[in-house]
Formats: sequence, structure tokens, C-alpha cells
Amino acid sequence: MERIISIVLPAIPETLLMVGVSSLIAVVVGLPLGMILYTSQKGGLSENLTVYKILDGFVNIFRSLPFAVLMLLVMPLTRFIVGRRIGTTASIVPLTITAIPFIARMFEGNFNGLDKGIIEAARAMGSDTLTILRKVVLKESLPQIISTVTMTIINLIGQSAIVGLIGGGGLGDIAIRYGYSRNQMDILYAACIAIIVLVQIVQLVGNNLAKIVDKK
Repeated sequence: MERIISIVLPAIPETLLMVGVSSLIAVVVGLPLGMILYTSQKGGLSENLTVYKILDGFVNIFRSLPFAVLMLLVMPLTRFIVGRRIGTTASIVPLTITAIPFIARMFEGNFNGLDKGIIEAARAMGSDTLTILRKVVLKESLPQIISTVTMTIINLIGQSAIVGLIGGGGLGDIAIRYGYSRNQMDILYAACIAIIVLVQIVQLVGNNLAKIVDKK
């Protein structure tokens, strides 16, 4: 048991680092991108179909690529940014790139799900686009935004295990290096349990936070 703990435990902070940083960047970039998609679409607050079609195309392209393929495609970019192709830090690059279009599309869906009457009422009162986004759209969709971020983090935990295929570090790397390559199934099971526990914790926290915000 001590051997399993000594191998699996250090991999948990590595996974949290990869997922945490990539999630943060994805939200910082994806939220404005989702807003632009929402406002520039047909009938949007600032309709601009040219901008929408360009961004929509990029989002669709990156979302259509399987993560394993994307991971290989961005290896040169990863090496340019962090100076190496593999490792915990290097894994943040493909995880971030795959998360941004996903979360941007989800945010767009969150905003589109809002009651149109609230938006129209704000426009009738003379509010400009930025004011509506800040005081109406973001405020009213906050529970959905939290749920989207929760879903993104959970997806990234799963995808962080895939980067273990190329020595990306974290629990996935441990599962593959020990469980698969060396046939040490106890390490594999322990790594899988750790991943499941992380997902359950994130889901529980996300659900409770969304409920608290929704009640307000």
C-alpha cells in the first residue's frame, strides 16, 4: 500500500496543475469568445455575420478534432511555448487548446438559453451592448456558466489522462507507465480511483455552487 501511495500521490498535484491552469486559461479566453459568438450571430445584440462565421468555423474545426490527434498536431507549438514536447507543463498547451472552443460554444449556448424578454427589456431601456452583457446576460446565466466550467474541468481531467500516452505526467502517465507498460495492475486501479474521486469532488462542488448562485 505504501508503494502505491508513494507512486500515485505525487501524480495528483501534477494532474491538478494541468487541469487547473488549462481550465483558467480556457475560461479567460472562452468567455469573451462565447460573448462575441452570442452577440455577433444573426439577431444578436451586435449582429455581424462575417465575424460570427469566421469564429464559428474555427470553433467547429477545433472541436471536431479528436484530442489525441490535436495533441500530436500542436506538439511543435508546445515545444515553441514551453521548450519541450512532453511533461506536465507541456501538457497544458493541448489541454488549453481543446478546452477553449468547447467552453466558448457552451457559453454561447448558455447565453442563447436566456429569456429573450429580459434582453429586449434591457434594450428598450436604452442599455448598450456591454451593459446588457455585464448586468443582464452574465448575471442571469451565472448558474449555467458555473455548470459549464464544471463540465469543462471534468472533461479536462479525463483528457489529462490521455496525455499520459506521450509522457504528459499526472495520473494518466502513472496508469500507462506502471499499469499498462509494466503490468502493475494495482497502480492502474489506484490511478483510476484517484481520477474518479477527483471527478466526483469537482462535480459535487460545481453542483452545490450552481445551486447557491441560482437561489440568489
